[in-house]
Amino acid sequence: MIKILSITFTGIALMAMLKGPDKVNKSYLPIKKTESLIDNKEAAANYKNYCSGCHGEKMDAFVDRKWKYGNGREDLFKAIKNGYPDDGMPSFSKTFTDKQIFNLSDYILTGIENIKKYTNDDKPKSNIFKTKHLTVRLDTVYAKGEVPWSMAFLPDGGFLVTDRAGTLNRVSKNKEVTEIKGVPPVRVKGQGGLLDVVLHPDFAKNNLLYLSYSKFKEEDKKTYATTAIMQCRLVGDELVDQKDIFVALPYATTAHHFGGRMAFGADGYLYFSVGTRGDETGSPQNLIDNSLGKIHRIKADGSIPSDNPFVNDKNVVPSIYTFGHRNPQGLALNPKDNTIWEHEHGPRGGDELNIIGAKKNYGWSIVSYGINYDGTTFTNKTEQEGIEPPIKYWIPSIAPSGMAFVNTKIYKGWEDNLMIGSLRFEYLDRCVLKNNKVVEEEILFKNIGRVRDIRLAPDGYLYMAVENPGRVYKIVPVGK
Repeated sequence: MIKILSITFTGIALMAMLKGPDKVNKSYLPIKKTESLIDNKEAAANYKNYCSGCHGEKMDAFVDRKWKYGNGREDLFKAIKNGYPDDGMPSFSKTFTDKQIFNLSDYILTGIENIKKYTNDDKPKSNIFKTKHLTVRLDTVYAKGEVPWSMAFLPDGGFLVTDRAGTLNRVSKNKEVTEIKGVPPVRVKGQGGLLDVVLHPDFAKNNLLYLSYSKFKEEDKKTYATTAIMQCRLVGDELVDQKDIFVALPYATTAHHFGGRMAFGADGYLYFSVGTRGDETGSPQNLIDNSLGKIHRIKADGSIPSDNPFVNDKNVVPSIYTFGHRNPQGLALNPKDNTIWEHEHGPRGGDELNIIGAKKNYGWSIVSYGINYDGTTFTNKTEQEGIEPPIKYWIPSIAPSGMAFVNTKIYKGWEDNLMIGSLRFEYLDRCVLKNNKVVEEEILFKNIGRVRDIRLAPDGYLYMAVENPGRVYKIVPVGK
């Protein structure tokens, strides 16, 4: 835990305090319960100087876990003062006074309390929800499958919805569901399957749409998969003229971090995300013949725009627009200024919200506000020259998925807000923006289910896709 010993104890000290059943050994000197947090700045400084080498710079990420020896005030006091030498956790009895340990324990408890606001087991008891500015109703417009990954709204008032298991359904204005034929074969494993669906900007004239999916192949008795983008036409209840206009390289045997979000920009080009596929340290910063951990930009036919930032470098994948991403599952056009916004999953802590700019490096995994899932640190840097900082990061991780700007007057008080789904904590995050910063957040529909996607339809209403079981809700202000 002590920074001087971080090389020896990085990860080990943490594991001494975490995992396994909660147990409290009462054989230590009792803490005076009358003592309280006296100097928050001192506690924060002590954490940074003595703890961050093992547990990460952001304390809130450190506390987001199960605790082996308990996470009460007395438990923390004992762990810091006496340590657990057999598990690699040193004693700080000669480093801190009891008063300083009280401070540090209480400082850590503030992080634990912060996480509690996201977690409870109270399920919604009604489809009516009172929010800060208005009361809304969730109307179920689709109930099928398990993981409705994305939605796209048709000119006739219906919509398409993908399911990760590999099906594409059309939902009519009357809520009638028809399965669409001609969907590409997908590898349904882990986070892989049928992912996003978007319509061509001139869909009403050409019937073109785009699917992102986990494309696979068999080699040497192993299954490899990658993220692919297919262009096709919707004719009746069938997809025709299918062709892959992008296939990310290299393929991998892993089953996670496909990315797969797509959005057409105001320039008419298709932007889409490809995750790291588990190669956390190599691919995101590698521009040479590597498509992973990137945001890409192509023309609607799959060709490369002449002003793409790396188009003149023969060694770089020409579709790359930005790099240094982990697993982006949100991509949306901001209609106010035509910027492209992106969010991505961090590990334990460090989910990010970014505005995408050509040729920019977003830092993964050189900088991050998160730590590894096992509690070890992989970087002590949260910023570095030449790396674009996030405009917002989340600790604890909310596992963001889907994103939509509220460009409508239907929702009084939500105008120009940004809506983001949370897979982990099962809510919709309403983000109030000012000067391209998130200045306020409101948790909506807590415990509604894993929110996979949120979209603003042409009719001005928000539609929200929720997992297990699959549901699509129309969010309707009461009285509308």
